[in-house]
Amino acid sequence: MQNVKLILTDIEGTTSSISFVKDVLFPYAAEHLPDYVREHLDDDIVQSALKQTAELAAAEGNDIDPADVSQLIDQLQTWIAKDSKATPLKTLQGLIWEAGYQNGDYAAHMYPDATQHLEKWYDEELPVYVYSSGSVKAQKLFFGYSQDGDLLSLFSGHFDTLMGHKREAQSYLNILAELQKTHEGLQASDVLFLSDIKEELDAAKEAGMQTCWVIRDTELPTDAAHKVVSDFADI
Repeated sequence: MQNVKLILTDIEGTTSSISFVKDVLFPYAAEHLPDYVREHLDDDIVQSALKQTAELAAAEGNDIDPADVSQLIDQLQTWIAKDSKATPLKTLQGLIWEAGYQNGDYAAHMYPDATQHLEKWYDEELPVYVYSSGSVKAQKLFFGYSQDGDLLSLFSGHFDTLMGHKREAQSYLNILAELQKTHEGLQASDVLFLSDIKEELDAAKEAGMQTCWVIRDTELPTDAAHKVVSDFADI
C-alpha cells in the first residue's frame, strides 16, 4: 500500500463475520417485518419504502397492487429470501434492526483485529469510510451497537447502494466525487478499498483505487490481482 490517504471498507466478511448478518440479522428482519410494517403504516419512511417497493416490483414485472399491504410484504419477503439489495428492503431492514439493537436482542460481530486497527487508524488521523450494500442507517446501527461497544466515532462517513452497485466501477467514482467535497485534492489512487469480494475489488481497481482482498476463512490465493490478507494487521 502506497500513499494511502483514506480507507474505504466493506463490512460483511471484512470487518465482521458474514454469519452474523446471515444467521442473525436477516432472519430477525424476516420474522419481524410483517408486524413492523403493519404497526408503522403511518410512518413516512415506511410509506415511502412501500411506494418504492411497488414501483420496483412493477419494474421487475411483478403484478402488485400498491394499496395491498399484504402483497407488498410478500414481495419484501421474497427479496429477503433472494438476498436482494433492493433499496426499500434495506430501508425497512434498518428500521427493524434498530429496534432489535435497542432491545438488546443482539450485538454486531466484530473481528478483534478489525476493531484494533480501526482504532489505530483513528488515532493516526487516517480517515475511514464505509461502503456497504446495507443502508447507511443499518451501517450506523451495526457499528453503534457492536460487541466492542459504540465504534461510530471511528468512521468519517458512510456510503450505501445509493452510490451504485458495488460491482460497478462508476459507483467508486461516485464515492470519490463525494469524498473530494471534503478532502481537497484527493485522487482515486489515494484511496484503499477493503473487501472480501473479488468483483467489488475489481470495480474499485478499475476506478483507480488501491485494493486489498480480505479473506478470513479460506486459503489465500497466490496469484490474485489484489493484495490479499487474512488479518487487518497485514494490510
